[in-house]
Amino acid sequence: MLLASEPLWYAATNTYILARESGGPAVVVDAPPDVEGIVDLAGRHNVIPAALLVTHGHVDHCGASGGVAERYGIAAYIHPDDEFLSSDPRTQAERLMGVLPPGDYEPATYVDLEGGQILELAGWALEVRHTPGHTPGHCCFLVEEEGILFSGDQLFAGSIGRTDLPGGSYSQLMESMRGQVLTLDDEVIVHPGHGPTTTLARERRSNPFLQEL
Repeated sequence: MLLASEPLWYAATNTYILARESGGPAVVVDAPPDVEGIVDLAGRHNVIPAALLVTHGHVDHCGASGGVAERYGIAAYIHPDDEFLSSDPRTQAERLMGVLPPGDYEPATYVDLEGGQILELAGWALEVRHTPGHTPGHCCFLVEEEGILFSGDQLFAGSIGRTDLPGGSYSQLMESMRGQVLTLDDEVIVHPGHGPTTTLARERRSNPFLQEL
């Protein structure tokens, strides 16, 4: 397995590439508004993006979706409940930050994700786990074969995603945690949308937000 990541753009959003081996096709997870940064990441690891999975519609995760999809001629996937966010990343960035930072803001034409579906992409089977709360359409992606979860902004090392932005709900996020994340084994490695990698065992033991579950 080849798995690489790099924090990109102002929000230091982790963009991941997952491939069987160098020289082969790859799945890209999340596309902050930095097309060239994503192209550079793929190039350094000698992989060719074959699909783009977007965990949710916040601009720091989807801003470059259109540019990446166009650059490689690939499909971009997102849950339709986040269309109100992903359809206009430029305006979203302006509203969130008060000014439009430099970046790439071309929206994609998305393929809809559905909770529970298994996507066969670039030689991998990825299970879509719909985890509303941070946003209505937030999804995590489980690669059961490798015991890894791309958690987006659902779960971080020592924290959880914020729920004070449009469409957010703390109660929904915690229900998603119970039903879609904490049902997984302790050994599952969590690759979050921001910050360092962790494990479910570590988060069950030390994450203050999970102690009530």
